[in-house]
Amino acid sequence: MPHSRIHTYEILYSDGDDELTLYVVRHGLTKWNEENRVCGISDIPLADRGIAQATELSVQIKEKQVEIILCSPLIRAKQTAEIISAALLKPYTVDPRLKEQNYGAFEGILRTDETFKAAKRHFPHRMLGGESILQVTQRIFNFLDELKENYASRNILIVTHGGVCRVVHAYFHDLSNEQYYHFHADNCGMNEYEL
Repeated sequence: MPHSRIHTYEILYSDGDDELTLYVVRHGLTKWNEENRVCGISDIPLADRGIAQATELSVQIKEKQVEIILCSPLIRAKQTAEIISAALLKPYTVDPRLKEQNYGAFEGILRTDETFKAAKRHFPHRMLGGESILQVTQRIFNFLDELKENYASRNILIVTHGGVCRVVHAYFHDLSNEQYYHFHADNCGMNEYEL
C-alpha cells in the first residue's frame, strides 16, 4: 500500500496565543493522475489506489485531533474527505473556493505538453478560457485570511488539489517564481502549518 507523506512547516510569526493548526491534504490518486493528465476542474473520481491512499491517511490523521474538515466540491476531493470524515467521525463541509484551478483548454492534456508548461509560468495570464494563477491565489488567500479571523485555536483540515496546495504553501512562505513552480504535493500527502 502506498505511504502518504506528511510535512510540517513551522511559521515563525505565530504568537502562540490563538494558534490555528492547518492540515492541508491533496486528494487521492485519480486515473488522470496516473496518466499524467492535466486535471483542473474536470470532475474525475478517485482510482482504486487513490481510495487506498485516503484510507491509509485517515488512520494516520486520527492523532491530529481535527475539529473541522473543509473540502473542494470536486469529486476526487469529496471522496477523499468522505473517507477521512468517516474515520474521524467528523462531518465535512464543501467550500467552492477550494476547487482546483480551471485550466481551460488545457484540461485533459498531458502535463508534459510544452505549451501547458510554458503557460504555467505566466502567473497573470488566464489559461486559455480558464483561470490565471493570480485569480486562484486571490480566492485562496481570501479563504485563508477568513480562517485566521474566524477559527483561532482550532485544528482544521482542508482537502483540496495540487495547485491549491501550492498556493497555500506560498501564503506561508516567501517563494521565488522557480520555487513556486516546482513545489509539489503528493496525492494524499499532508502539509501542516501553524498560525
